[in-house]
Amino acid sequence: MPTILLVSASFGSGHDVAARRLGERLAALGFATRQVDLLELMPLHIGRALRQAYRVQLGTVPNTWNVLSDWMEHRSGKCAATWIGSLATRRLQELICPDTVAVVSTYPMASQLLGRLRAAGSLPVPVVTLLTDMSVHRLWVADGVDAHIALDDVAGDAADRLGAANVRVCSPIVPPIFRPAEPGEQAQARRKFGLPRSETLALIVTGSWGVGAFRQTATDLAATGLAVPVVACGRNERGRSRLAARGVGVPLGWVDDMAALFHACDIVIQSGGGCSVHEALACGRPVLTYRCLPGHGRGNAARLDDAGWAPWVRHRAELRNAVATALRTPVFVPATPLDAARVVADLVASASASASASWLGTASDLASTPATLPGARSDRPRPLVST
Repeated sequence: MPTILLVSASFGSGHDVAARRLGERLAALGFATRQVDLLELMPLHIGRALRQAYRVQLGTVPNTWNVLSDWMEHRSGKCAATWIGSLATRRLQELICPDTVAVVSTYPMASQLLGRLRAAGSLPVPVVTLLTDMSVHRLWVADGVDAHIALDDVAGDAADRLGAANVRVCSPIVPPIFRPAEPGEQAQARRKFGLPRSETLALIVTGSWGVGAFRQTATDLAATGLAVPVVACGRNERGRSRLAARGVGVPLGWVDDMAALFHACDIVIQSGGGCSVHEALACGRPVLTYRCLPGHGRGNAARLDDAGWAPWVRHRAELRNAVATALRTPVFVPATPLDAARVVADLVASASASASASWLGTASDLASTPATLPGARSDRPRPLVST
C-alpha cells in the first residue's frame, strides 16, 4: 500500500496535531501513513533535551526566544538549526521503505533535513512542507522541498518571497467536530464543564503545555467587566492551581473535548497562533491575540492580524474595546477550495507519472528530480492560489 511518512516535532502539540490530521485525510484517500517525531530520531536523547530546554525557556525566560528567533533568521542561526536537524539523518533514512511515496514535514528543522536529502539525490520521493505557522521564516523554506502548503494567502506570499517551490494555499485542516454550535449546545457544554450559565465567557487558550502570561491575561479580561475568563491550562497543573488560588475566572486542566469548550464560550483569546485559532473560528467564535508569546508567537500575531483572522490587541488599554467589538462582529471563517491532502496526493501522482515518462534516466537522476504540481510556475512570482 502506498505510504506517506509524516515528520513532526513535539515542541508542544501543534506540529504533531497538524501531521495527525493530515494523515487522517490522506488515509481517506487510500494512503497508509506513518507519523514520526524528529526529536525522537536524534541520538543520545538530544531531541528530548532540546524539547525540555524549550519548555523551560518559555516558562522562565520567554523573552530570550525573541533573540533566538531573530538569530535563526540569519545564516549562522539557520546553519546551526539545520545541523541539529541533521542528527536525525540516519534513523530517518531507515524509515524510507519501498512503499514510501512521499514525505511530509510539519516542522522547519525536518524540512531542512528532508530538503537536503532530496537535493542530494538521497531521497527518491517527493517532499512536502506543511507550513503550520502563519509567520513563515527562513528556516521553513528549504532547497530540495518539492512543494509547500500554506494556510492563508499571507503565509503563502511570505513563503513565495523566500523562494519556496510550488506554494499552494489550502484550507486549515480542522476536523468536522469543530463547527458552529447548534441551538442548545452552548448550554449543554457549559453544564459539562461546570461554567456559569448566563455570563459572557472568554476562553483563554494556552497550548498543550499551558504557557504564556495567561494569569495576567485572565486578570485583565476580568477587569473589563465584559466577560468571565475561562482558562484552558493544558498540562500545566501548577499554573492552574496558582490561578485558582487567585480566584480569577475559571481555570481548567487538560480538556479532551475542545470543540465543546469552544461551544461553551463566546470569544477566544490566544497568544501563540496555533491550531486553536482555526478550531475556534470553525466553531464560529471570534478570536483575539493578546499578550502573545515571544518569537514565533509575535510573528504569528502579526500575520493573523494581517489576514483578518485574529486582531492583535497590543495594549491592555485596548482590550475592553477589542472584546466588545469582537463580540458583535461576524466571525471570519477562512476557507479555500484546495485541500492539503489532495495537494499531496496530486504531487505523488505527478511524481509517479514523471518517473514513468523518464524511464531512460538513471536512478540518481530520478531521485534528484523535483516533482511538480499541475499548473505550477517555475518563476514563482506569487503563490499559486486557487480562486
